[in-house]
Amino acid sequence: MKEELDDAQKQWLQGFVSGIEARKAADKLASRTAGSSSEGQPIGPDALQHAAQDRIVASGGKLVAEETAKRARNPLDRWDEVVGRAEAGQFPKGIDVFLTKYHGLFFVAPAENSFMCRLRMPNGILNAWQMRGLAEAADAFGGGYADVTTRANLQIREIPARHAVDLLLAVQDLGLTARGSGADNIRNITGSATAGIDPQELYDTRPLCRAMHHYILNHREMYGLPRKFNIAFDGGGRVPVLEDTNDIGFVATEVTGGAGFEPGIYFRLQLGGITGHLDFAFETGILLKPEECVAVAGAVVRAFAIHGDRTNRQKARLKYVIDRMGREAFVAEVEKEHGGKLRRAAGAQVAPRMLADKQGHIGVHRQKQAGRNYLGLVLPVGRMTSEQMRGIAGIADRFGSGTIRLTVWQNLLISDVADRDVGVCIAAIAALGLRVEASALRRGLVACTGNAGCKFAAANTKGHALKLVDYLEMRLAIDTPINIHLTGCHHSCAQHYVGDIGLIAARVERGEDSVEGYHVFIGGGAASTAEQAMAREYATSIAFDDLPPLLERLLATYLAHRQSATESLFEFCRRHEIAALRDLAERAPVPALAA
Repeated sequence: MKEELDDAQKQWLQGFVSGIEARKAADKLASRTAGSSSEGQPIGPDALQHAAQDRIVASGGKLVAEETAKRARNPLDRWDEVVGRAEAGQFPKGIDVFLTKYHGLFFVAPAENSFMCRLRMPNGILNAWQMRGLAEAADAFGGGYADVTTRANLQIREIPARHAVDLLLAVQDLGLTARGSGADNIRNITGSATAGIDPQELYDTRPLCRAMHHYILNHREMYGLPRKFNIAFDGGGRVPVLEDTNDIGFVATEVTGGAGFEPGIYFRLQLGGITGHLDFAFETGILLKPEECVAVAGAVVRAFAIHGDRTNRQKARLKYVIDRMGREAFVAEVEKEHGGKLRRAAGAQVAPRMLADKQGHIGVHRQKQAGRNYLGLVLPVGRMTSEQMRGIAGIADRFGSGTIRLTVWQNLLISDVADRDVGVCIAAIAALGLRVEASALRRGLVACTGNAGCKFAAANTKGHALKLVDYLEMRLAIDTPINIHLTGCHHSCAQHYVGDIGLIAARVERGEDSVEGYHVFIGGGAASTAEQAMAREYATSIAFDDLPPLLERLLATYLAHRQSATESLFEFCRRHEIAALRDLAERAPVPALAA
């Protein structure tokens, strides 16, 4: 008599049959072109990118070299090549220089015959033990220092070829990563530096930045975009995030009522910011609940991946997709990827935005926690030695909560310092050669890497920034916040268009030679301080030697002709035509510095 199979036997048999079928399917796939189904449609984790490339080729377009290289083999799958080159002590060549950036390694020759490694740290926050570990890694495998970037991130430089993988493994051992920090990927996720401790904030951005960070790490379609991509969350705190300069900006907003709106904190969705190309992110008119932000960001990135230009690197950023498609059409594509309509802000009653403090990232500030303070350190153009990194970690452990917060202003905050410890904490910071107070000019100084470490830069921006401020501090008593941004090339890593004074490096002819110099822009700012405007051109091709006195005259003119002691340089510049400012500056009496 035939016996019936019991439940366990049935489940085993079903699994056995399923395994055979799966193997057959795998065998069939192995005989096909990689990344394609039997119908010729891309499949697998790179399907979104491959389908976008296929459409471009089918329409007669030609993929740029970077797209062709990504298609041949995903850069994230090239780990063995990275290890092999490190073991051989070799740097990448040709297109491999681009592909290696997917692992966070940037070969920066001819500026330096070495790698730079850029990390990922969501919301710019790390622990004291991580800072110590990075200091050790910088000593062992790099140049013994680190730079804070304008995305609240860290870069370690001067890494020999043989130590590239050693550095990456050291970073990963600390619970950090450099994966996807360069090339056609989403950069470090920025958020409010004072998240969770700010008395005026509307929303703590730390969980959102962390969720967005891990969403990217765990979704392959977030990589291999048409070009790089930036995302920022502004929780309404005191320290500006510059969210309107990002491809996606989320701005915390208090909704107090309105038909169909539940009162509470929402995020306004902004898209398409890229100030190096003279555009701020535009308001989409969409309000999102905090728990909706990450999924919607993913939908925006996928829409960008589908519709972005893969034939022209100069027109491949999100701004150009939106310009080509139109704002409403692109939002419709985002909704398509999201799987439903997004909430429109029409009819909502929204409270006015609390303004950020232009230089709230420096000095001693009270937290929302009673008896606690955060201290903003002045880092000279964002650089700190490994010894200073260890010292900062020790101070954060001893006097704070062991938390270190990087800002988009190239400095850092030590949080949770008790009232009784503020004085001794400041003394300990001073012992490191750092401080928590500085002049109005030095507090707002931002400079990219410059030609000391970047092949694109036309001038030594970090060195020039320090010389410039030294000169101006000795001659002028500036009593209002002023931001000076020095950037080395058209990539505008230091965002010169949003500075009160923005300087972009250029080669300037001097007889038969050329010297390092700058084009000068004035009157820029961002939305969080109610100063959203692109800086206007004030002077061109100024040799660096001539730049300090030129800016001295401009600032002396501001001090002499401002309407009141509280009028900012931004307001002063915006109410004058450039020609009038030039004329006033030429006639400005500038006393000679006493010998």
